[in-house]
Amino acid sequence: MRPDSRIQTVAVHAGARKDDAFGAINEPIYMTSNYRIPTDGTPVDWSGIHSNIYQRNRNVNQMVLQDKLCALTGAEDGAVFASGVAALASVFTTFLNSGDHAIVSEVCYSATNLLFREYLPKKYGVQVTLLDTTDTEAVRAAVRPNTKLIHVETPGNPTTGISDLDAISEIAHKAGALLSVDATFAGPICIRPISHGADLEIHSMTKYINGHGDSLGGCVLGRTELIDQIKELAMVNYGGILSPFNAWLVARGLTTAPLRMKQHSDVALKVAQFLEKSPAVRFVWYPGLESHPQHDRAVKYMHGQYSGMMSFDIKGDEETHQKFLRSLQLVTHAVSLGDVESLIVYYDRNSDKLPHYPPIYREGFFRFSIGLEDAEDLIEDLQSAFKACGLV
Repeated sequence: MRPDSRIQTVAVHAGARKDDAFGAINEPIYMTSNYRIPTDGTPVDWSGIHSNIYQRNRNVNQMVLQDKLCALTGAEDGAVFASGVAALASVFTTFLNSGDHAIVSEVCYSATNLLFREYLPKKYGVQVTLLDTTDTEAVRAAVRPNTKLIHVETPGNPTTGISDLDAISEIAHKAGALLSVDATFAGPICIRPISHGADLEIHSMTKYINGHGDSLGGCVLGRTELIDQIKELAMVNYGGILSPFNAWLVARGLTTAPLRMKQHSDVALKVAQFLEKSPAVRFVWYPGLESHPQHDRAVKYMHGQYSGMMSFDIKGDEETHQKFLRSLQLVTHAVSLGDVESLIVYYDRNSDKLPHYPPIYREGFFRFSIGLEDAEDLIEDLQSAFKACGLV
């Protein structure tokens, strides 16, 4: 593969080793718990992060996946884990110590929120400021002498808020802190945090990277000096390693990510435009809409592909919302996101998460993950459900 290959070529060819003794074109799955240690004097890294010794430390399928991710994102190195939460925890526990201060997106994945609201402060003595990171000046004002990490989720889950990565990376580095960015809502195709100053880029690979709803996984990407620390602590000694089979599944899914993300983005924009015009809809936030509060930033950072994630709400009481869910035929009421099929999850007005979200969300809303279906079919499904509820 040429070093200037374009993104779809990189997605197909990066990481491939093609060294199978039988000439297999597809990478084999290396289902082995350990490896032969050289006896010919070849140097061995006994930490296991640079030598094949034991599967918990490193395995071949993991290495293939890491190489592919690095080629797509521009990272020097990467670490892959058994879940997105394991990847997040690896960053927080590697670089935060008792007495350190972290600034964190208040609108974020529920496990991230729980880690920073409960576990890290109470168990480990980490000081935490949760705030709206789409407000750059609020981030700047929150910096303390002991700030060691700024963690941003962009687009934010579930509100799709877009933070100004260039500005926040400048704030972090001026303070001597690391910037970590969870870009799961966009995947590594639609947004490239490392190119905008992030030290560490994090994804739940369960979502857009794998893309097929059949494997968990998480990754952290960044400079080798940082990734080596993460691997030694969280991979080798915490044991959050991704299995060879799951690494193989995720690498297979990643091969088609550029194609999938174009379809997700194209369909989502059409659906969002339909929702924005519908009299049944109370509000819709999608980064590709000009009405989105941070649309200008989305244009800057997402390069015309705004992912498949949006949030919206319909008019009506609780029963109307439940009837709407029951009336959908193509869209499945389920958690997670980034699958080939469209998924929707309802946050009712009694959800304990609502106080952390912008005011328009506090009456309840839907998080909508657009799949790979035809846009017109999804729009017809939504319109039929609106009619069943008497909203149109």
